[in-house]
Amino acid sequence: MRGFRRNNKPININDVSIVDDSKSKQAIKAAALGNAIEWFDFGVYGYVAIVIGKLFFAGVDPKYQTILALATFSIAFVFRPLGGIIFGRLGDKYGRQKILATTVILMTVSTFAIGLLPTYATIGILAPILLILIKIIQGVSVGGEYTGAIVFVAEYAPDRKRGFMESWLDFGSIAGFLVGAGTVSLLTYILGQQTFEDWGWRIPFLLSLPLGLVGLYLRHSLEETPAFKQLSESEDKNKKISFKEILSKYKRSMLLCIGIVLCTNVTYYMVLTYLPSYLTDNLKYEGSLGSDLIIPVMIGMLFIQPLVGWLSDKWGRRPFIFAGSLSLLFLSYPAFLLLDSGVATQITIGLIILALSLNMLIGVMAATLPALFPTQVRFSALAIAFNISIVIAGLTPTVTASLVSSTGNLMIPAYYLMIFGVIGLVTASKLKETANKPLFGGAPMAMSEAEAAELLEEFHGTIEERIEKIDAQILALQKKRQGLADKHPEID
Repeated sequence: MRGFRRNNKPININDVSIVDDSKSKQAIKAAALGNAIEWFDFGVYGYVAIVIGKLFFAGVDPKYQTILALATFSIAFVFRPLGGIIFGRLGDKYGRQKILATTVILMTVSTFAIGLLPTYATIGILAPILLILIKIIQGVSVGGEYTGAIVFVAEYAPDRKRGFMESWLDFGSIAGFLVGAGTVSLLTYILGQQTFEDWGWRIPFLLSLPLGLVGLYLRHSLEETPAFKQLSESEDKNKKISFKEILSKYKRSMLLCIGIVLCTNVTYYMVLTYLPSYLTDNLKYEGSLGSDLIIPVMIGMLFIQPLVGWLSDKWGRRPFIFAGSLSLLFLSYPAFLLLDSGVATQITIGLIILALSLNMLIGVMAATLPALFPTQVRFSALAIAFNISIVIAGLTPTVTASLVSSTGNLMIPAYYLMIFGVIGLVTASKLKETANKPLFGGAPMAMSEAEAAELLEEFHGTIEERIEKIDAQILALQKKRQGLADKHPEID
């Protein structure tokens, strides 16, 4: 474990944070609901991308309309680093809770606004321009949302349950996406395709308002995290660290963060955002087939997600990153062959393979990333690294759709995932295990006094082991020095 000294004094039992179980559960609910709102919009947009293309880009060749709709989706990701810089800095200065309350408001309002937009037929070129502006606002707000949420939960989670607790954040993400996609499918079934394209597509976006109000209520009632409170009481509370210092001092951690996020989120956007359009536009399946098959697979993912988080607390995070990356490298191509089979059973197996690859990665990502940075810069550093990666990952639907369209090669998505599987393997090989350890530079966190005593004993034991290793290295260097000195006539 990494060393921790509070006010330059050795750590003792009083410095171990005892986490209130009810507060930690409340933190998970509030953070997960915010993620659900974010991914509710992604799910809706992914499933109505074809409709959005027809209505907002009616002035271009039909074969490019869906690509432009997906490109508009990707534009938001270009502005996520800006949101990460703004909200990350504010989160490290003023606290996590205030930022999470702000981002959920911005997300809700911008998603709701899409449902009110006039289309190209009504206001012409202004329609896509307004859509792009709204997606930019979304990008800025989301830039601080996910990273703020994982930091918030990490700083409330006891060391031995951080994987399980953080896994519920992306349970919220998948659930939000599922509800969004399911809402679109249900409305299409009830209203019929033509009525849905005429005005029914607006309803899912408008539904984000009540979801956002619930999320705001939950987040407004939260207390600040124990870790941030400790920082506020320390001598380092007013010490400012520039972005340049963050980039130089925590370069290795940021590169690891980028690798994990790229591997995980390229898979996420490929499976959950691009595949519905791929099955309809490229594989020419009936409009409902993609939804009918993907939605049950996503429901299965909900059950797997917390299981992966729970197991990662026992086995570690690295084994799952290795397994997910290996699956991308060796099973993506067979999975896409199954998707192109035209047989419902085989298509479902292909989707399950991709979904399990994603589960193994996203099940541990939220627990792994906050442990890479200390409290003082955790929000800022994580927001920068995460959102830089998301710019690349968010382009996945657009880049893949363009490559498939230009080359006619239906296996492009598989090759794309294989590349990022290699990136995941390299990252996992360089990552130090973070499971069951305190956050970087922080004190142990426990659920009870008995667990606190156990963690403190482990913590001190690890420090003793590190000191012994250092002493052994010093002794070896002293022997080496003496051996060299013996060869020199004027050095003792």
